[in-house]
Amino acid sequence: MKRFIGIVFSALLFGVIAGTCMVGINYLAQSNGIYHILAEGELSQDNETNSKQDSTQESKEEKQKEKQEKKTSASDVEKEKTVVQADSGSVSQVAKEAMPSVVAITNMMRYQENGFSIFGDIQRETEYPASGSGVIVGKNETELLIATNNHVIQDSNSLTVSFIDDSTAKAQVKGTDATVDLALVSVKLSDLSQETRDKIKVIEIGSSDAMEVGDQVVAIGNALGYGQSVTKGIISAKDRDVETEDGTAEGLLQTDAAINPGNSGGALLNMQGELIGINVAKYSDTDVEGMGYSIPSSKAESILKSLSTLATREDVPKEEQGVLGVQVKNIDAQTAESFAMPKGVYIFKILEDTGAQNSELQERDIITKLDGQGIATTADLKSLLSKYRIGEDVTLTVMRQDGSGKYNEVQVHVTLGKANASDYGTTNGSASSGEQQQGGNSQGETPQENAPEGNSGDNGESSAPSKEQEGKSKGKQRRSKEEEDFYKQFQDFFNEYKR
Repeated sequence: MKRFIGIVFSALLFGVIAGTCMVGINYLAQSNGIYHILAEGELSQDNETNSKQDSTQESKEEKQKEKQEKKTSASDVEKEKTVVQADSGSVSQVAKEAMPSVVAITNMMRYQENGFSIFGDIQRETEYPASGSGVIVGKNETELLIATNNHVIQDSNSLTVSFIDDSTAKAQVKGTDATVDLALVSVKLSDLSQETRDKIKVIEIGSSDAMEVGDQVVAIGNALGYGQSVTKGIISAKDRDVETEDGTAEGLLQTDAAINPGNSGGALLNMQGELIGINVAKYSDTDVEGMGYSIPSSKAESILKSLSTLATREDVPKEEQGVLGVQVKNIDAQTAESFAMPKGVYIFKILEDTGAQNSELQERDIITKLDGQGIATTADLKSLLSKYRIGEDVTLTVMRQDGSGKYNEVQVHVTLGKANASDYGTTNGSASSGEQQQGGNSQGETPQENAPEGNSGDNGESSAPSKEQEGKSKGKQRRSKEEEDFYKQFQDFFNEYKR
């Protein structure tokens, strides 16, 4: 019993002492601020926990936002693809939109027929129709402007344009650039009915630079003169240089779309229906399939814009035509390479009996432009001058050598003179000897030998050589000798004065 009472008393004593210690410790802690610090620590832990929770929430929100943005971006891409697909039409849609802008051009070309009779040589001109294409690229207050190739309208006696409604109208050459085979033709708006005006339209010009190899294209033109036709293909190559009998055509687009005779001057279109090239059928090789060429719009646009600023001129009577008062010689690709000269029309001699005010010109100048229109041959120069009257002023662009032998571009002004009376009545082709007297028309020049098939003068009736044919043969031999003599004179002249 005593032992039990001792254990209970010990327990009570231990409890009293323990309680007293706890109360004392709490008192001391409160009086010294220890409890406050611990409370802040717990609060800090709570804040950290809350911060982590907030950070986790924000991270979840950001991820959700990124997912939403990706969905939106994907949606935008799909919309863009849809827009591109909507803009890129089918071949039939492109053709339907572009047809009102493409025209057919009929050129009544002049050919020289040569013959022989007991009365002497017979020379006469005949007309022969040639077909080509064109593209409506603009209009002004009085004219509709049509782009085509220079060779389509060359040697023309008259031009006729056919529109999408099969109506036709007479056309005039507004300007040409033979160096790049481009021409601008104009049709008077007053010659078109309101119905035709409502059906035609000016084409949108696109960027040929933006085209890539493999891009699909559509070609439209008056193939073989049968009327407008459509072919399709791709861009096979860019910046192609093509060798021709007239030299090198540079920077062309190559396509496998069929471009046949009659397509010259027609449209090469992208799949948005925009003009990216002017087709050139004469550069196509008949021995190779799938190789057609087109003058890129990036090159043609600036030239056509310059030609559109020119006044539309008509041919003037021969006796009223102005002349430069110079003797000239063609510098073709072969001659240019042989003598390291620019291509163009070489001034062989300045004439003093025409009244032309040409003191700014110098012998050995090479004419490359007349009033901004590119010139490659004496025939080009003569064709342009046939629209200018005596006394009119023209601006020539010439290449002139400096003291170091380098050619520099110079612009000179000439007031046109009058041809000698002895020059009238000569033919209007280029001299076969290469010499062209621009004091008037050619002196001593010979007519074209190549006439259209069936119009050669012998009518194909006899296989045996006739007196007429023998006369032609002798004439050819005589002119060949004159040509050799002249070329030798030109070489001697050039070598003597070469700087």
